Amino acid sequence: MKVWPMKFLLCGVFIAAFSVNVAAFEALPDQAPVPKDNPMSKAKIELGKQLFFDPRLSIDGTVSCNSCHNVMAGGTDSRSTSVGVNGQRGGRNAPTVWNSAFLTVQFWDGRAATLEDQAKGPPLNPIEMGMASAQAVEDRLKAIPGYVSQFRAVFGKKNAVTYDNMAKAIAAYERTLITPNSAFDRFIKGDKKALTAQQQKGMKLFESIGCIACHSGANFAGPMNLAMGEGFYQKFPTYPNKYDEKYKFSKENGRFDVTKETSDKNLWRVQTLRNIAVTAPYFHNGAVKTLHEAVRVMAKSQLNKDLNDHQVNDLVAFLNSLTGEFPKQTLPRLPDTAFSSLVGSEK
Repeated sequence: MKVWPMKFLLCGVFIAAFSVNVAAFEALPDQAPVPKDNPMSKAKIELGKQLFFDPRLSIDGTVSCNSCHNVMAGGTDSRSTSVGVNGQRGGRNAPTVWNSAFLTVQFWDGRAATLEDQAKGPPLNPIEMGMASAQAVEDRLKAIPGYVSQFRAVFGKKNAVTYDNMAKAIAAYERTLITPNSAFDRFIKGDKKALTAQQQKGMKLFESIGCIACHSGANFAGPMNLAMGEGFYQKFPTYPNKYDEKYKFSKENGRFDVTKETSDKNLWRVQTLRNIAVTAPYFHNGAVKTLHEAVRVMAKSQLNKDLNDHQVNDLVAFLNSLTGEFPKQTLPRLPDTAFSSLVGSEK
C-alpha cells in the first residue's frame, strides 16, 4: 500500500500559469489489463453480463449487481447509499463500475485486490444481496439449467458451477466497461480543439494547484504502474474544516476497518475522476450532491485552498471533459428457472 505525503506529492507540479503540461496527463487505454488466471472470451463475457443483471443472486430476488452499479447510466445508482435486500441501506456510496478494471484495488477501503475478489462480496453481504453462503449461491445457480450449461461451456464440464467461477465471469464482463474517447482523451492525443477554452483553463488549474498529485494516471485515480492489490490511498480530509463538520466525512474510519492499523484511519482509495460529472452524489458517504460543491470540498479538505467561483467553474468544466463514450449496453436474456421459483426457498 502506498500513501504519499501530500507535501511530497505536490513537489514539481506547479507550472507556468498559462501553459498545459500535456506530458503530465494520460489518455485512457482501449483495453484493461487481464489476469492470466482469468482470460477473456466472448462466452465468458456474456455469462458474466447475465450474472451481473440477475437479481436471483440475491436472497429475495430484488437486487442485482446492476441495481447499485447501473451500466445503463454512469455505473452508479445516483443514491447517497444503495438499497439492498429488505430495503436495507448500506453505509457507503456505490462507486462507478465503469473503468473500474483500471483500479488496482476495489471498494472505497481497498479490501478487494481484484475485480474477481470484489464480485464475491455483495452476494454474501447481509445488507446488499443477503445470500447465506457461497454454497447457497452455487446451489441456486445449479438449479437453473441454462446457467449450468453455460458454466460448463466456459469453464469445463467438471465442477464448473462454483462461486469462484461466478466471480470470474462477472469480472470478465466488467473489464469490457471502458469509456474511451472523451474530449480530454482527444485533446491529449493531439486534437487541440477537443477542449473549450474554459476546459483548458480548468486543466491548467487542476495541475497547478495540485489536484493531479493524487488524481493522476490515465484513470485519474493514482499511478497506473501499481501491481494489482497495491492500493493508492489518501487521508480524507487532510485538513479539518467546515465541510467535515457539515458532511461528517471523518465519522467513518475508512481503511482502518480493514487493517485495524491506527495509521489507516480515514484513509480512502483515491477515486477515479473519469465520468465524474455523471456519477453524483460524491464521496464515500454520498453526502455531497453537486460537482461544484465537491470541487470546493476537495480544494479545502485536501489542499487547504479556498477557490473562487471562477476557479470552481473552470475545474468543473475540465472535469466534464473526462466523460467518455459509453459502449451501448443491452439487457441480456436470463436463463429460465425451470417449473418453480427459486427465490425465497432458503431459510
